[in-house]
Amino acid sequence: MQAIFITGGGSGIGRAVARHFAARGWRIGLADINAGGMAETAALLGDAPVTTHILDVRDRAAWDDALADFTAASGGRLDVLFNNAGIGVGGVFAATAVDELQRCVDINLMGVVWGAHAGYRYLKASGGCLLNTASAAGIYGTGGVAIYSATKFAVRGFTEALDGEWSGEGIRVRALLPSFIDTAILDGMPVGSNATMRERVKAARLEFTPVEEAAQLAWDAVHGDRLLTLVGKTARRMWFASRFMRGSMRKQARGGR
Repeated sequence: MQAIFITGGGSGIGRAVARHFAARGWRIGLADINAGGMAETAALLGDAPVTTHILDVRDRAAWDDALADFTAASGGRLDVLFNNAGIGVGGVFAATAVDELQRCVDINLMGVVWGAHAGYRYLKASGGCLLNTASAAGIYGTGGVAIYSATKFAVRGFTEALDGEWSGEGIRVRALLPSFIDTAILDGMPVGSNATMRERVKAARLEFTPVEEAAQLAWDAVHGDRLLTLVGKTARRMWFASRFMRGSMRKQARGGR
């Protein structure tokens, strides 16, 4: 039985991916700092074999323990490591507290780095896949979420680098670049004038992508050859514009100036 280990498995994209893979016969490992959220996810997986692991992705040693526990339950298998845990930090950059900036970097970037570092030997043994959650904010920098954009650019670059470095070792490396997925992270991410990201998206009349679509695209990414998978219409539009309309994107980001 193939096995996937999912960080941020207690909610959002992590939960949707767990349900999608479980429905297709996979063993699921859920990792999160939220035990209650993981229990809720596990209850949705039917008869699929599942283990839960309290994990702060900032803790490199804790990664070793969590993956050892998971592979002990899976018979040594780790076919996909889904580095999905992340937080949203928004607002005026210069007014953002130093500890909030550091926390965003430690979770969104270093959590991915530590997961890849700890998971390498298992993925090499299985010929598996490292799947990272980046963001459309890693396509072109987004005002109001500067540090978040920075971490997601870094995850994208890290994915591209490891794709080159690990391809000769039989490990597939992929990333999702979601735009506005309909999850709770949008509600806890203030972006200027105390408005949340959800309110900003509504005001701009942009779309919210169902979390189930992200789960299907995660499945496609694991089983296909596409390095970066765009999730949502806004992500696809941003990718096109970043390649062919960079001047227009800059003007829009500067408020038309």
